[in-house]
Amino acid sequence: MVATPESVTRLVAEFSRLPGIGPKTASRLTYYLLRAPIEQVEALGEAVSELRERITFCSRCFNITEEDPCPVCSDVRREQQCVCVVEEPLDVLAIERTGEYKGLYHVLHGAIAPVEGVGPEDLRIAELVARVKTEGIAEVILATNPSLEGEATAMYVRRQLYPLSVRITRLARGLPMGGDLEYADAITLARALEGRQEM
Repeated sequence: MVATPESVTRLVAEFSRLPGIGPKTASRLTYYLLRAPIEQVEALGEAVSELRERITFCSRCFNITEEDPCPVCSDVRREQQCVCVVEEPLDVLAIERTGEYKGLYHVLHGAIAPVEGVGPEDLRIAELVARVKTEGIAEVILATNPSLEGEATAMYVRRQLYPLSVRITRLARGLPMGGDLEYADAITLARALEGRQEM
């Protein structure tokens, strides 16, 4: 049996630790890099190193950024009294892609998940409460994921903010564009009915 070089085995193992990358994909990526031009491999290594060196968290909203405060927090044209609370930095990108939201953000960096050992103290909830108290926030939009963990997080955040007399809203949930009613689950259909609007 041919022994795999240790450096190859190590890279496969490191790729396998990434979310969504299984052993087969990790092996394909590793062997692709073995065949790739050295410039491409070096550029990948530099990009990973630069990511860790340059990226930090915004001290106000906790989104990822290369400058503090982040471009969203430092944009005076955005609605300063409205904060959209999301679980992860990728959620900010998703909302920004719509071009509809003009307020600020607050990134929790996860959701309450007792099974995984993630409690409220592990998230940026205390910092959100402090922002609402000190920044004159009028509305907090809870945009956590529509999962058990996301719902539990939204309910917990609501309880923390309720005494502060701030308007607390939740993203509407319903049917996706282009979807068929027959394929929608009962909970999605029920929420679509609850959230119906005038035409």
